[in-house]
Amino acid sequence: MTSDGDQYSDAGEFDYVVVGGGSAGCAVAGRLAEDDGVTVALLEAGPRDWSPAVHIPAGVVATVPTHHCNWAFKTEPQAAFGGRRGYQPRGRVLGGSSAINAMIYTRGVPQDYDDWQVPGWSWADVLPWFKRAENNHRIADERHGVGGPLDVADLRSPNPVSHMFIEAALACGFPRNDDFNGPSQEGVGFYQVTQKDGRRRSAASAYLRSQPNLAVFTDAHATRVLFEGSRAAGIEFRRIGHRQIVRARREIVLSAGAFQSPQLLMLSGIGPAAALQPLGIPVLHDCPEVGQNLQDHLDYVALYASRSRDLVGISPGGALKIAGEAVRYLATRKGMLSTNYAEAGGFLKTDPALELPDIQLHFVIGLVDDHARKWRFGHGMSLHVCQLRPASRGELALRSADPLASPRIDPRFLSAPEDLPTLVKGVRIARRIMAGAALASVCDGEIKAPRDDSDEALAEAIRARADTIYHPVGTCRMGTDSASVVDAELRVRGVTGLRVADASIMPRLVGGNTSAACMMIGERAADLLRRTL
Repeated sequence: MTSDGDQYSDAGEFDYVVVGGGSAGCAVAGRLAEDDGVTVALLEAGPRDWSPAVHIPAGVVATVPTHHCNWAFKTEPQAAFGGRRGYQPRGRVLGGSSAINAMIYTRGVPQDYDDWQVPGWSWADVLPWFKRAENNHRIADERHGVGGPLDVADLRSPNPVSHMFIEAALACGFPRNDDFNGPSQEGVGFYQVTQKDGRRRSAASAYLRSQPNLAVFTDAHATRVLFEGSRAAGIEFRRIGHRQIVRARREIVLSAGAFQSPQLLMLSGIGPAAALQPLGIPVLHDCPEVGQNLQDHLDYVALYASRSRDLVGISPGGALKIAGEAVRYLATRKGMLSTNYAEAGGFLKTDPALELPDIQLHFVIGLVDDHARKWRFGHGMSLHVCQLRPASRGELALRSADPLASPRIDPRFLSAPEDLPTLVKGVRIARRIMAGAALASVCDGEIKAPRDDSDEALAEAIRARADTIYHPVGTCRMGTDSASVVDAELRVRGVTGLRVADASIMPRLVGGNTSAACMMIGERAADLLRRTL
């Protein structure tokens, strides 16, 4: 499998090798390892998920803004942002981004999957896999599963100010919704979250158990796919400074995410020949769409000051309260440390004539300034507004042939002219909710407020401060056409023995948080692999 004379240590041979221990990868590997007589290797570039910041829900404040369990990527300068670079946190730990996200469980709406127009991936096709993954603690009906590995539950100690936010939104005429994955997505309410007994339920804790036929390699950074002719036969990876290979008897599955699955394909010679050849990468299969079709939810955060100590903040009184809450959490797994911060929210229409909601709100019980990378003394709250189905498309490209270099991430936010007006309308709705009487007792005014409520001022604020809300997809597009990167069974075109299963295969971004959809993709991928035997 190697022709350059390099020396490698042998990590063994398995039936399947899965690259990436995130939402989809853990589901693929865990499900395959349930089968007797099947051996599976899972490679994760990050460490084991031993950090308390992973398992305590409130620990997200220590992971998203930092490099702790996080790749902490940056985008290329964005033209619509005046050259400002965006920030792209991605989980670098067993569990992937499901180990550092806000644990929100939403799926989008049935039309999202029907619009993919890929056989086997309509809403009717994928719903059974959502249900198979899910163990919902409150809802058992035709849309929800009970008994699956992924615990989905209500917040154990919702913040009183989150209740006030919902009341303020209801007063504005928006409907109440206690199940965003139910018959209608529209409305406001509390999010259900992936947790069990007050602890995060990441994909790793859900799917990876002590199984004798599953080998988990952490701190294992995959650098390329190794081929025998056009058949994927192994993975080269670096671990603790040493180069190793692991071989696959049957198939290899890339589940490294929307940024690193296409990166690994291109490093292995599968991608746009015109981009690979100047980097000295031999082209195995010319596939111009690898890395293209990047989509993400652009998000604007409105910040509000408050004197309420019910909200998370930086102050002497706040520090004393957190100390007490830490004792409470250790004793009961309840209280402020059991929060996911983004406790409440909603899916709303900026125009009543629309068929589906086109914006999503996340109400956060603290100040989130620049992904919480900028600290502010005092207490407050934040309201995120994101556009659910953006028209803008970006790309993922190699920066160099160095497999350890971060890729070039260019979402081209707001490059489609129709995206900005939708966000402007959404921000106006958010400001109207926050001005409601239900929040008057805790809201002391907007921080970094736009200069006025005109379209021009709101657009100016969006360009100055908007960024991702962490849902990149699409860079290894699935389709039935020959230009797509993978086919309807997730097989990479132009080679054999290689599939992709993660957010990168989505033809279009779903209207909601993406972690649940990625686990569904992993469940579906495991089934597809079993069918080939």
